[in-house]
Amino acid sequence: MFEAAIIHSLILGIVQGLTELLPVSSSGHLILVHEWLGQGSSTGDLTFDALLHFATAAAILLYFWRDIWRLIQAAVVLPRVWLGRHSLSPDGEAVLALLVGTIPAVLLGLLLEDIMATLFRNPALVAVTLIVGSGIMFLAEKYQGSLTQFVPKTAGFLRGLGVGMFQSLALIPGMSRSGMAISGGMLLGMSREQAAVFGFLLGVPLLLGAGAKKALELGLAEFTMPIFVGTITAFVVALLVIHFLLRFLRSNTLHVFIWYRVLLALGIVLVLAL
Repeated sequence: MFEAAIIHSLILGIVQGLTELLPVSSSGHLILVHEWLGQGSSTGDLTFDALLHFATAAAILLYFWRDIWRLIQAAVVLPRVWLGRHSLSPDGEAVLALLVGTIPAVLLGLLLEDIMATLFRNPALVAVTLIVGSGIMFLAEKYQGSLTQFVPKTAGFLRGLGVGMFQSLALIPGMSRSGMAISGGMLLGMSREQAAVFGFLLGVPLLLGAGAKKALELGLAEFTMPIFVGTITAFVVALLVIHFLLRFLRSNTLHVFIWYRVLLALGIVLVLAL
């Protein structure tokens, strides 16, 4: 039983590390893997999943620590900017964009927490949202920069809010936090790589908040070896995926992820129909 729990946690950690940052939906994949492992959906699943998200956030913090430290320094100066004693730097504008961008997901997350724990956690819905998310990603590739006529590139905080609104769609399993952030950023005039980095940083407070909340609820006594194995695995795999995805997006489109999502959705429908 213990060995099986370790293997299950290892699998879930690998799945989380791979899919949280790739535009394929980690929550959707975790739901499917829980079903495949015969665990179904439960509050315990949500707790473990949140801890896996916490591990992924830690990987983002480590990978981008130089950028994050620079943003922290810019954030410290913001009160002086508002008092007119200091000009707003590009890093300061990025801080404002990130702060504003977190608002939609935080508000919707608080409002939809109970629904996400029940209605949203089923394979049939994941199949539908995988297709819907693929459609949004396809539109981002086809009409990249099209929303700049409404939100100019110079309006950094508005672009941050726009990306945040797109990313909040990922509260529904199957949409993909990374996929929606990249799509929103591209439609608002960012390159794929810029949108991915912004989306990673934008997701850190949400991932850390959810993970820390569940970790405190779980307590140290219940932080078992399987959970430890899963979180460490998710952390290591996520580091590798960040590096891969940023290099990939410099010279490739989202089409390979779009087709993967569509094929996965069709596979889910086929399995459910049998």
